[in-house]
Amino acid sequence: MTRRCFVIGHPIGHSRSPLIHGAWIAEHGLDGSYDRIDVAPGELAAFLARVRAGDYAGGNVTVPHKEAALRLVDEASETASAMGAVNTIWREGGRLHGDNTDAAGFLAHLDMSVPGWADHVRTALILGAGGAARAIGYGLKARGLGRIILVNRSAARARELALALGSPLEARDWSERHDLVAEADLIVNTTALGMKGQPPLELDLAGLRPGTIVDDIVYVPLRTALLDEAERRGGVIVDGLGMLLHQAVPGFTRWFGVTPAVTPALRARLEADILRA
Repeated sequence: MTRRCFVIGHPIGHSRSPLIHGAWIAEHGLDGSYDRIDVAPGELAAFLARVRAGDYAGGNVTVPHKEAALRLVDEASETASAMGAVNTIWREGGRLHGDNTDAAGFLAHLDMSVPGWADHVRTALILGAGGAARAIGYGLKARGLGRIILVNRSAARARELALALGSPLEARDWSERHDLVAEADLIVNTTALGMKGQPPLELDLAGLRPGTIVDDIVYVPLRTALLDEAERRGGVIVDGLGMLLHQAVPGFTRWFGVTPAVTPALRARLEADILRA
C-alpha cells in the first residue's frame, strides 16, 4: 500500500520539499508519495484529523501552521514543545505525533560544512528572533556554547526569546550588531533580510575576525551578499540550502523507515531548481 505523505502550508507552491522527498522515494524504490497541499488556517484541524484517521502516514508543516500544529497533535516531542512549533508529524498507534527538526537540520549542516566547529566557537551572534532563531538558539545551547547573543529589529522579541530559552542566551540592541561582529566566533542570519525580494541585510563586517563562521539560512539566492562579504574578509561561510536538506531527513526516516543521505547530487538538483526560479 502506498505511503502517502505531504507538506502543508498556505500558500504552498514555493515549497521545495517535494523535490527532496520525491528524489529519496525514487532512490530507495519505495511505494510512496509526497505532495504539496494548500491548507488554509481554518482547515488545519480537519486536515490533521484525516492524518490521524490514517489517510496519510505523515508530513511536514510550514508557514503559517507550525504553532497551531503543536496544539493539535496528540503528542509533541520535547524539542517541539521547547520551540513552540511543529514542522514534522507522523501517525503512530492511532495518535498524531509532532516534532521540530529545524535545530537538528541546522546543526547537521554546520557539522558537515565545518567539522569540529564547536571546539573553537565560544560566542554566537544570532540575527533575528523568529521561529528559526528559536530553533538555532535551542540547538546551540544544547551543544554547550557559553554565550549566545540575540539581536532583532524588535528588541522586545529578542528579550522574550532570550528569556524563554534561558542562559546562556542574552538579548542586545539591534543597533549594537555591528560592534558585536568582532566578539562572535559564529554569526547566523535567521532573518529574511538579504533574501530575493527582501531588503538587504545591513551588517558591517569590518570587525570580522578571519576564521569566524558566517551562516546565512537564506537560500534564495544561494549566495547572499552577507556570505560574499564574509568570505572576502576571511570568514568561513555556510549557506542555507543545507539546513533545508538536513531538516528533511528525520521526517523521511519516520514515514518510510529508511534514513536517506544528503548527497551532492541532491543538492545540485535543488540548486538548479532555485536558479530556474
